Amino acid sequence: MVNFLFVLSGVCWTLVYISLIYRGFKDKTYGMPLFALGLNIAWEVLYSIDGIFIHKANMPPVQNVANVVWAFFDILIVITFFRYGKKYFPEIGKKYFLPFGTLAIFTCVALQLAFYLHFDSGVEASQYSAFAQNAAMSIMFLYMLFQRKGTEGQSFTVAIAKCLGTLAPTILGGFIESTNMYIMLTGMVCLVFDIFYIIGLFQKNKTSKVAVF
Repeated sequence: MVNFLFVLSGVCWTLVYISLIYRGFKDKTYGMPLFALGLNIAWEVLYSIDGIFIHKANMPPVQNVANVVWAFFDILIVITFFRYGKKYFPEIGKKYFLPFGTLAIFTCVALQLAFYLHFDSGVEASQYSAFAQNAAMSIMFLYMLFQRKGTEGQSFTVAIAKCLGTLAPTILGGFIESTNMYIMLTGMVCLVFDIFYIIGLFQKNKTSKVAVF
């Protein structure tokens, strides 16, 4: 069960990234909300560096490889944000789009470093920051669905794989490996908003076709 959940999470998140990249360039948009993207790329770059050089988080080699690959995927999603995201900015703020986006990402780097440096255990730092960012991400995806008129950049693959990709480590870290109330609660927050997001996409699909992938 442990190995199954570990592999399920990795496969699902890989599908999320690939679908976001594909839909981003195809639809000429970005599919991951800015602050979710910033927290995500900061986490993956930070723990890629840790896995290669520092080993504070003591992640298995396969996770270290996944972090490097996902960080590369996130770079491509960042490119879609800076290439296509300006049209979503309010007219009055368009001239600040580039500095605001850059500052947002560096702010996310600072937040991830705060977790990393605060906890003596790299395992706790990686888990607590990951579940906090995933809870925020789930909320932001739903908000983005409400905010945009269409579903460009989104797909059922993103919605369902993101839900399963977070649910698997919630079960693993919150119930199987240990009884961790933080992981349980933040994981349940993710699940609730992910389900609402999936429902929202199905509702949108009634009036405008939502991409499968």
